Amino acid sequence: MAAEPQPKALTRKPLLLHKVEGSQEVVNMAAIVPKEDGVISVSEDRTVRVWLKRDSGQYWPSIYHAMPSPCSCMSFNPETRRLSIGLDNGTISEFILSEDYNKMTLVKSYQAHQSRVMMILFVLEMEWVLSTGQDKHFTWHCSESGQRLGGYRTSAGACGLQFDVETRHVFVGDHSGQVTILKLEQESCSLVTTFKGHTGGVTALCWDPIQRVLFSGSSDHSIIMWDIGGRKGTAIELQGHNDKVQSLSYAHHTRQLISCGADGGIVIWNMDVERQETPEWLDSDSCQKCDQPFFWNFKQMWDSKKIGLRQHHCRKCGKAVCGKCSSKRSSIPLMGFEFEVRVCDSCHESITDEERAPTATFHDSKHNIVHVHFDATRGWLLTSGTDKVIKLWDMTPVVS
Repeated sequence: MAAEPQPKALTRKPLLLHKVEGSQEVVNMAAIVPKEDGVISVSEDRTVRVWLKRDSGQYWPSIYHAMPSPCSCMSFNPETRRLSIGLDNGTISEFILSEDYNKMTLVKSYQAHQSRVMMILFVLEMEWVLSTGQDKHFTWHCSESGQRLGGYRTSAGACGLQFDVETRHVFVGDHSGQVTILKLEQESCSLVTTFKGHTGGVTALCWDPIQRVLFSGSSDHSIIMWDIGGRKGTAIELQGHNDKVQSLSYAHHTRQLISCGADGGIVIWNMDVERQETPEWLDSDSCQKCDQPFFWNFKQMWDSKKIGLRQHHCRKCGKAVCGKCSSKRSSIPLMGFEFEVRVCDSCHESITDEERAPTATFHDSKHNIVHVHFDATRGWLLTSGTDKVIKLWDMTPVVS
């Protein structure tokens, strides 16, 4: 169950640098152009736009290209200036942008899916284009020939997609809440494992190849950090949004996770701390503190002549407790609970002020964020929203 956020005073905030407006529909994805004052965006209004900053200080389109179907996602590789665009009709179209970003040339298009393309990754080292679709398929193509190399059917439509170049493992998160790990070869793939920790669909994935940690965001408002490299099965929950998490990014140099959601929140998580797993919730027919029966325990209610109570759980120890024995609330940041949650009275007494010290900062973007892109070289964050607006933020006050 997601924690209910309570506003906190902030001493350091992102600085809004620019608002880029002009799209007629939702901007589904956008990216900052490295080493340029530019932004590439794809929108539900079928347009691909490259926005360059003019002498006036405003961003204006240097490229305005209409596609045959709404643009659902994109992947841009700065080294090759290759722009891969996923469409609502299942097509992936690839373009090469000119050096001055004033022209885009179509290289090839291929029918990758039977319905909307949900996510694209271009892997330069392999010359592969990986994609997921609403047709419940993950596919990969050769970016040189456009040939389909293989595919895998997922349990539901997939929004999350990440790839580890070193091991050739691909991570696919789908709407059922499941994450699938596949090992890719040139023209075949094998299932490594699947795991599930969310009660809602997976909406975003982010991979840290250095620490070998996978982050998954979900419509259940939570984020889970899966320690893949540790080989201990550790899964850490992060609760900091009050609506679905829609995009994740990771600042490797500072070990900070950036999460954005439909609540308009930008949350900066410090991952350079020793975090703790949340406990499994224990089952019991009576309160594990005072032994008062829960309302379904008819026998004990009859024998003890006591009224049955509602069951709750302590977020720190996981014990089943009644409301009287869990009347206190506390934040537990090292367990991912940045906001106050239910704890039993004994756990409340054991939590120190140091343990309540926040490990995340919270900021309001003032729009429903559907995608985020972080440029670590400049410390800029780009957010695109359902309000058809792209915002550029200077994150150096909070990501440093």
